[in-house]
Amino acid sequence: TMIPRIGPAPDARRTYTLRPGAYAILPLGTGFLLTCQIAEKLDIQLPGGGIDPGESPLRALYREVLEETGWTIATPRRLGAFRRFVYMPEYDLWAEKLCTIFLARPVRQVAEPMEPDHETLVLGPEAAINALGNDGDRLMLSRYLSRRSG
Repeated sequence: TMIPRIGPAPDARRTYTLRPGAYAILPLGTGFLLTCQIAEKLDIQLPGGGIDPGESPLRALYREVLEETGWTIATPRRLGAFRRFVYMPEYDLWAEKLCTIFLARPVRQVAEPMEPDHETLVLGPEAAINALGNDGDRLMLSRYLSRRSG
């Protein structure tokens, strides 16, 4: 099946590097556990990140959520995927991000976020959708919420 593109179309004059990643919707109490990257502007995201070469998406998910939030997770299941074409300033890279979204259960916080400039926050459903910094994350969370309440 075609994985839908969300956000701007790729610029035909650029070369994009494929960056697969695994991200999690993490229901916690009445809200959702999110990560906030503190840069020039705050970027609130579903926790997760890039899958290293040779790493499975699930292993990457456990590792990235732990690095970004300090939480361990359980029972992940795949909800869907989308593609985004973006510039990644931290790598000076134009990337085709292939984002696989999982639903998982946050188990407990075992550490502070290990990644620099990352804070963990919990937002209610409405606030989370409004705060998320990219359309793909917003779409996946909205879709999850509409299925859950349906």
